Amino acid sequence: MAGALRLSGVTRRFGPVTALDEVDFALAPGEIHGLLGENGAGKTTLARVAAGILAPDAGQVEIGGEPLGAGGVGGARALGVSMVHQHFSLVPRFTGFENVALFDAAAWTRRGMGSPGYRERVEARAEELGLEVQLDVPVGRMGVVERQRVEILKALMGETRVLLLDEPTAVLAPQEVEGLFAVLRQVARAGAGIVLVAHKLDEVLAAADRVTVLRRGRWVLTGEAAGVSARELAEAMVGAGVDGGGGGVGGGDAGGPGTVGGGGEDVPKSGGMVGEDAPKVGAAGAEQAPEPRAGDDVEVARLRAVTVSTGGPIPLRGVSMEVRRGEILGIAGVGGNGQRTLAAVLAGMRRPDSGEVQLPEEVGWIPQDRSEEGLVNEFTISENVALAVHGSDDYRQGPWLDWASVGETAAALVRDMDVRADSPATPAGVLSGGNQQKVVTGREFLRSGNLLVAESPTRGLDVKATIAVRARIAALARSGERPPGVVLISADLDEILELSDRIAVMVRGRLIPVPREDHNPTAIGERMLSARGDAAP
Repeated sequence: MAGALRLSGVTRRFGPVTALDEVDFALAPGEIHGLLGENGAGKTTLARVAAGILAPDAGQVEIGGEPLGAGGVGGARALGVSMVHQHFSLVPRFTGFENVALFDAAAWTRRGMGSPGYRERVEARAEELGLEVQLDVPVGRMGVVERQRVEILKALMGETRVLLLDEPTAVLAPQEVEGLFAVLRQVARAGAGIVLVAHKLDEVLAAADRVTVLRRGRWVLTGEAAGVSARELAEAMVGAGVDGGGGGVGGGDAGGPGTVGGGGEDVPKSGGMVGEDAPKVGAAGAEQAPEPRAGDDVEVARLRAVTVSTGGPIPLRGVSMEVRRGEILGIAGVGGNGQRTLAAVLAGMRRPDSGEVQLPEEVGWIPQDRSEEGLVNEFTISENVALAVHGSDDYRQGPWLDWASVGETAAALVRDMDVRADSPATPAGVLSGGNQQKVVTGREFLRSGNLLVAESPTRGLDVKATIAVRARIAALARSGERPPGVVLISADLDEILELSDRIAVMVRGRLIPVPREDHNPTAIGERMLSARGDAAP
């Protein structure tokens, strides 16, 4: 039987950068194959080559034993290839249903009319997949989670031989991830091969049959998922040991290509990368709650009975909260329950219809959609940093911007956040998604002296970068005499539980505090899915 997908000696360059260097990759029919690597390792480039979006500079791509050739996206789709992109390929003005129909030939008759019964088939498929898709809402008014659901539904509507998923779980709650993986197993049992590009190693090991690791554009290893641990994969990804106790990532090379090192332990969720202020992680991997700091009762932000009922599908309903200096307030929730609106209010980007809002003069904001809200892709890294610091006297010479100082800060950001770029003069648009996220996160740390609002701050980051960013956020909230308050909004319960001093859950526009005794995945997950606690306190 021919393989579902095969790449042989594939090389792809972007100017002086070699994104893929003579990479071999094979996907069998009915297999879920995890594709792992650091940010910028070449994972998305490999998927885009397989989908016909990018043509390789050398090497060959075969779908079901047939050469892809120069057919491009159309040729790949004709051979049964479908891709869910990390940066969504949706039409903002179209509704969810219109976006699904636009990319599915079965939605149309030969005369270009809508196919009878297609709407019902879409609704039935969404129910089968367990996806709550807002079919009648324009995509431009949706949050990242809602757009992700549209992308997944769009990809799984037609007959698929190869399904490429680029970070599909990055913004999904744990229960939604379990549901998605159940669907993927069904799709695989029907004979489709699935490539799962991801950074969460425990998820990949739970879902995949085999795994492949890329490092800096080169193939490193391929093996059975049952025969490798998360730590071994992490070491293969970074080419060094992953140390959660105090050394960050260091040590020697984790064996040559095709080998897997020893260890067998799970990758710790946080590490001591930023010194003593980072949260301490116990032997079982559970974060030990930090001791309250003096002055934690000083409020840096307050909302009272805030209601937003216009301009979008998800309202806020009488939300009251305060953020204290030196604390991390974690807000969990299934996407589409008002988190995006709440973040916009806290960041000063949205005025409520009623209620009281008190915010500091400047707020650091890591938005959930880095490509639309976080960066100007045509600007360089330095120019994007200038967007955050231009009002500071430290970066001005009279009425003019001091570009030398901006450049020094941008260079420090590139170094400290481990951004894979030639220099601060690199345009943001040419960076990988994870490296873009590092730029946004590092930039917003610069202006979070009183308050940082972080929406899914580790979305799309590899294991090493995730450890570093979480540790930096923890240290930020405990730095200096007047540390900022942090609002962490995330569907990642590990992230919420690891970092938060207090936790609340968003359910249908209401903010519900979670008692300390319920700070565990089961109790929070039940609230997120409205199994309990779905009324405002």
